[in-house]
Amino acid sequence: MPPVDTEAMRAALVKQRAAFTAELPVGADMRKDRLTRAGRLLVDNAEALCAAMSEDFGHRSREQSMMTDISSALGEIKYARKHVEKWMRPEKRKTRFPLGLLGAKARIEYQPKGVVGIIAPWNFPVQLTFSPLADVLAAGNRAMIKMSEFTPATSALVEKLILKAFDPEEVTVFNGGPDVGQAFSALPFDHLLFTGATSVGKHILHAAADHLTPVTLELGGKSPVIVGESANVARTASRVTLGKMMNAGQICLAPDYMMVPEGKEEALIEGFHAAVAEQYPTLDANDDFTAIVNDRHYERLQGYLADAREKGAILVEVNPGKEDFSASNTRKMPLTLVRNPTEDMKVMQEEIFGPILPIKTYRSVDEAIAYVNLHDRPLGLYYFGQDKAEERRVLSRTISGGATVNDVIFHIAMEELPFGGVGPSGMGAYTGHEGFKTFSHAKSVYSQPKMDVAKLAGMKPPYGKTTRATIKRELKI
Repeated sequence: MPPVDTEAMRAALVKQRAAFTAELPVGADMRKDRLTRAGRLLVDNAEALCAAMSEDFGHRSREQSMMTDISSALGEIKYARKHVEKWMRPEKRKTRFPLGLLGAKARIEYQPKGVVGIIAPWNFPVQLTFSPLADVLAAGNRAMIKMSEFTPATSALVEKLILKAFDPEEVTVFNGGPDVGQAFSALPFDHLLFTGATSVGKHILHAAADHLTPVTLELGGKSPVIVGESANVARTASRVTLGKMMNAGQICLAPDYMMVPEGKEEALIEGFHAAVAEQYPTLDANDDFTAIVNDRHYERLQGYLADAREKGAILVEVNPGKEDFSASNTRKMPLTLVRNPTEDMKVMQEEIFGPILPIKTYRSVDEAIAYVNLHDRPLGLYYFGQDKAEERRVLSRTISGGATVNDVIFHIAMEELPFGGVGPSGMGAYTGHEGFKTFSHAKSVYSQPKMDVAKLAGMKPPYGKTTRATIKRELKI
């Protein structure tokens, strides 16, 4: 591989920052124009992008890519374009008494930060590039993008399309392997967004620390599903199946394990067999079902199953077409339920990122809550049930990046809900108005009235009676 051209990346950053500074203030019309160009890029090249993603995965459903990558990202671009003028308006804030009575004013002005670095992952390579880009452009910034080497066809195509739609001083793409990613993350950006594995996120944070670069990390982790006694089992199985088998489970928010009342486990497993048969009557030759992205991840997942089997788990393969996957070279895997998982199994230690779902049983919901709280805080948490008191107990006594009730994953589709993790599952958030704020600097502006407020308040020497009266008043509680 050619050596990493660090100087080219640094030069691009310098040019973008100079162009950004020269443009200030960045008006609403220019922000809308850039968002429109990003949206037009997706619309005009949707088929080519879907084909590239399918090539990278070995097979990926066109319709899924249209929904999860193209339409999803386009929706966020259009939402940002519609609301950006409102988001840009200064926010009035109250002044401290009695300054407001004397004519003082306070406000927050949202200014762009400058040049934002975006490091995108492989699982939704278009959506997780263009969705944050929508927020970055709406906030008035320039952007430099590093895409994943695991999706080379998609990454190369996006680089080519960005070059056509944008001046390199507005948006530019650098592709390559981990060495390029390492050099990219060490650049002195004005903000850096990374989406990917927690292990890599730690390195990103270290690299950014040298320049005190603000960082948003969207990582992942083991997102639990807590099934309440009042849950509709068939509906629960159907909705978890949709979330777990979409993109073959290669989703940061995919359900990673389930907590089920002891008396509902058998019915839930039957529900999974029925739900998979309805949604995916066959898997290996089914265009709707996505393959595992590469041999490395396929072998990793097979290793998880072997490890669980060796340590005593019961594996339930949900294979409605009774297909022989051992004779296939498609890297497709059926949904496998792991019963009786134990803490020493890899499926309970690592984020799965594939169609494997451990099922643990519990006797009381407090037991399920305690189990979740003993582990790293997840990116998502899902509760199924009709018991509002139990729902409130689960949501208030657990901490997660986000939550969906009576379904999975869908909170990410709400443009006005911030998307992000907490603790090991990430820091910071983006999407919609919150994304605009993430990539903006909230500048505090205070306007002093003409009169000498400091003297009136006793703040100006020589200190005396007025000063002591002010202090006495402030010390009341």
